Amino acid sequence: MGKIVRVYSGSDGESHFEEMTPDQLSNIVNNVGPGDITVNRRSSPSESDYHNAPRLQYVVNLAGTAEFETADGSKVRMEPGDVLVAEDLTGHGHIARSLGNEFRVSLAIPLAD
Repeated sequence: MGKIVRVYSGSDGESHFEEMTPDQLSNIVNNVGPGDITVNRRSSPSESDYHNAPRLQYVVNLAGTAEFETADGSKVRMEPGDVLVAEDLTGHGHIARSLGNEFRVSLAIPLAD
């Protein structure tokens, strides 16, 4: 299994990263919530503005390279097979970038509250 990273809203109103273990992820993925599972395809290179996760979800990077950045300048690079657990529903949010020359494809799976 690849890298597993959680992005969450801290008490300071900023988004932060935390590495997770496969055991921690298995506890989360057993808690799939209502909503659609979506496949996202982004051209590269591309970059979003700061935004929050649209819902509690985990995102599996299937193809291409992504980079996520928080307001404090922390960055996490995600390759195919890596998982981002998106929990930063409030606060400043994060930036998402697609890097390289190939499309980035990811699968977003909703989590229960």
